[in-house]
Amino acid sequence: MKRLLEIFGIFFKIGLFTIGGGYAMLPIIQKEVVESKGWMTDEEFLDAISLTNSLPGPLATNSATFVGYRVARVPGAVAAVLGAATPSVIIILLIAMVFTNIIDYPVVQNAFNGVRPAVVALILYAVVKLAKSAKVGEYFNWLVALAGFAAIAVFGLHPIVVVVCAALYGIFIRNSVVKAVDAGKAKKEGK
Repeated sequence: MKRLLEIFGIFFKIGLFTIGGGYAMLPIIQKEVVESKGWMTDEEFLDAISLTNSLPGPLATNSATFVGYRVARVPGAVAAVLGAATPSVIIILLIAMVFTNIIDYPVVQNAFNGVRPAVVALILYAVVKLAKSAKVGEYFNWLVALAGFAAIAVFGLHPIVVVVCAALYGIFIRNSVVKAVDAGKAKKEGK
């Protein structure tokens, strides 16, 4: 029961202090789950994000479900999802009860205008942190990342198609690329 309350508390805090959706939550989840609690390694966290990002549903909920399940199976998954979702429900209910047309208040508009750049910074931080864990600088991984970005941003390809193509690359091609690069390095070093 103590572990479930801990999981709930961590994801409640994450849900309470994260504005900007699932991607803005990533650095906070990573800090809590990997650095503070040691429930996962950076590589396991990246794999979890890759998996949960390719599933239907909100990234924050999927990530909470995955981490909670990893730590304490089904009860952990339930505790994590409830923890992540409860702050939003409470805040929305309070806003609905107390303020009508809150978005029209200049102070609220100013607050959102101030928060938006911080959300972009959180997302950028998550991208940089995940890029390091994904070893984007090794074995042409940067090319796969750029091709995936271009496929979505420039050509409008659906993200699921990009994820499936990247998985197929990983299954059928990447190992050959790694071997060829390593052989070229060894040959260059005269081994």
